[in-house]
Amino acid sequence: MEDIVKTFPDTIANDGITIEVRSGEVHCLLGENGAGKTVLMSVLFGLYRPDSGRIIYKGESIQINSPKDAIKNRIGMVHQHFMLVPTLTVTQNVMLGQYAYTKILNNTDKVAERLREMSQQFGLDIDPCALISELSVGEQQRVEILKALYHGADLLILDEPTAVLTPQETTHLLGFLRQLVDNGLTIIFITHKLEEVMQVSDRVTVLRDGKVVATVDTVDTDPRELARFMVGRDVLMELTREATQPGPVVLSVKGLCVNDERGLPAVKGVSFDVREKEIVGIAGVSGNGQTELALALAGLTECTFDELALGGRPVMNVSPRKLFETGLVHIPEDRHKMGVVLPFTIAENIILEDYHCQPNSHHGFLNKRYISQHAVMLVEKFDIRASGINEELEHLSGGNQQKVVMARELDRKPRFLLVNQPTRGIDIGATEYIRQQILLQRDKNCAILLISTDLEEIFMLSDRILVIYEGQIIGEVPADRKLIEQVGLWMAGQRSTV
Repeated sequence: MEDIVKTFPDTIANDGITIEVRSGEVHCLLGENGAGKTVLMSVLFGLYRPDSGRIIYKGESIQINSPKDAIKNRIGMVHQHFMLVPTLTVTQNVMLGQYAYTKILNNTDKVAERLREMSQQFGLDIDPCALISELSVGEQQRVEILKALYHGADLLILDEPTAVLTPQETTHLLGFLRQLVDNGLTIIFITHKLEEVMQVSDRVTVLRDGKVVATVDTVDTDPRELARFMVGRDVLMELTREATQPGPVVLSVKGLCVNDERGLPAVKGVSFDVREKEIVGIAGVSGNGQTELALALAGLTECTFDELALGGRPVMNVSPRKLFETGLVHIPEDRHKMGVVLPFTIAENIILEDYHCQPNSHHGFLNKRYISQHAVMLVEKFDIRASGINEELEHLSGGNQQKVVMARELDRKPRFLLVNQPTRGIDIGATEYIRQQILLQRDKNCAILLISTDLEEIFMLSDRILVIYEGQIIGEVPADRKLIEQVGLWMAGQRSTV
C-alpha cells in the first residue's frame, strides 16, 4: 500500500501511509486507538476508498471498491466486531452475498459438506448447520476465519483475534496462523498484546497519528521498544501492586441466578464476597455469564438470589439509581451501549447520572458554569485527549471515550466498583492509565469486582481470582502467575484441582 491518504471530517486517519507485506509472512500492525490501523485495513478490504494512494497486490496495481472486490482478489478480513447474522446458520453466513439465490437453494448442502471438511482439516470444530446465535463468541470467531478460508483467501487480515480466547485457545490460534502461513497464506495481524506480536509475527509496522513510525523485524525488537514506538514515550509494562490487608465484606452474593435475554439460565447459583481494599477478578471466556452477572449486580436485569448485600445492607430489587446512591459504581462492558451517549459532548456525558442533583442543577435548571468547570477539571485529571469539553464523544478514540466513563464514575468516590472489560479495544497508553486508576481505587479502600477476558489483566490487577464457566464459579486461586495454566484449564471447563 503506497502513500495511502484517508480523511474524515476533522480527522486525517491515514496520512500518506506506505506499508509493505511480504508473501508468506505474519505481519503485525500496531498502534494506539485512532492511529489508523483499522481504517488502513478497511481500505485494503474495500470498506473505505482512499483519497489518494494505490494498492499493489501480487505485483499489479488494483482497485478495491468493495469487500466483494477484495474477496475476488482473494483478500479476507476477520473484523474485531464480527460480521455475522445471528439468525442464520454458519453455512448461510458463508454464502451470504456471494451467490445468486438459485445457487444458494441448490448448493447449500455442498457448501455445508465442504465447510465440515475444512473445519476438520484446520481443527476449527464448527458445525455448519448451527445457528450463529447458538455459538459462543470464540466459535463465532472461528466461523469468520472459516468463511475467509472458504472464499480462498491468500491474504488474511485479523483484527484483535485473541480478545475472546482462553490462553490455550490463543496458543492454538497462533499455532494455527503459522500453519496457514506454512500452507502459503499471508497474514496481517492487528493486536494490542505485545507478547503475541513477539510470539507469532515475522515483521511489525507501528502506526501513530495516522503515520508509519517504524517497520522492524520481530527478532530485532522487544515489547518495550514497540510500546515506546506506539505512544511516543516509555510505558510501564508491569504495574506495581502492593499487598494489602482486605477489610470487611462490602459485597456479599449468595445463590445468584440470572437468565439471559432468551430466558435461559446464564448465571447458576453463584456465591462470593468482595472485601474492602480488595480486587476480585472474574476470569472466563466471553459468553459464560459475565455480562448477566454484571447487569444483575448493577440492578439492570432481573435475578433471584439467597442473599445480595452491599455494605451489610440487603439490596433486593433495588433500582440502579438507589444502588448508585448506596455507593456502587458500574463501568459497563460496552461503553457505546451503556456507558456514553455518543452524540453528546464530554461535559454532557459527565453529568449523565447526576444531572438532576446539585450542584449540576438547581430548581430544574442546569448550572452550566459549574458543569463546564467540573468537566475541565476531570478532562485534565484523567488526561482525556480532546479539543475541549464540548467535543462530541463520537469524535474521540476508544481509549479517550473509556477515560470519560472512568472519570465520571471514579469522581463519585465509590465504595464498591463493578468494572467489566475496562480496557477492551483500547490502546496500550490508555490501558496503562486505566489500570493504574483501578489500583488507586483499591488503595482508597474501595472494594472492586473486575470482570475481564484478558487473563494478563486479571493476574496483573487482582488479589483473588474466580473462574466462571457456563454460569458457575468453578475455581478460586490467588493471583499467582504460576497458576495461569490452571486458570486457563478452568476457563475451558476442565474441573481439575490445583
